[in-house]
Amino acid sequence: MKIQEAAENYLECILIIGKEKGQVRSVDVAHRLEVTKPTVSVTMKQFRENGYVEMDEEGFLTLTPKGMEIAERIYERHVVLTDMLIALGVEEETAREDACRIEHDLSDVTFERIKEHMRRQEKQ
Repeated sequence: MKIQEAAENYLECILIIGKEKGQVRSVDVAHRLEVTKPTVSVTMKQFRENGYVEMDEEGFLTLTPKGMEIAERIYERHVVLTDMLIALGVEEETAREDACRIEHDLSDVTFERIKEHMRRQEKQ
């Protein structure tokens, strides 16, 4: 399942805000991603139509299983890549920013090898 990088960022953002706050509104996503609320509203409409998110009567967003699958995959990549870059001596903020760029383009095979390498390093 391949979707655009921007869409992956939105889904990951919803996941992270949900973990932090428990509930997610479009305005939270707009603030976090530094985009306008109308931009988020249009994107959330498309996500609802494509089965990635649901919105309740109060305007709270939740990821569907389809949306959660993508969000968790991207979030895992972000965490692992950030940890790897920090372990290599990259400053934390730079590591997070670089991981965000890399996480979308890395093949599944390469990412699995990086995870295996990081697990081996943790055991040493």
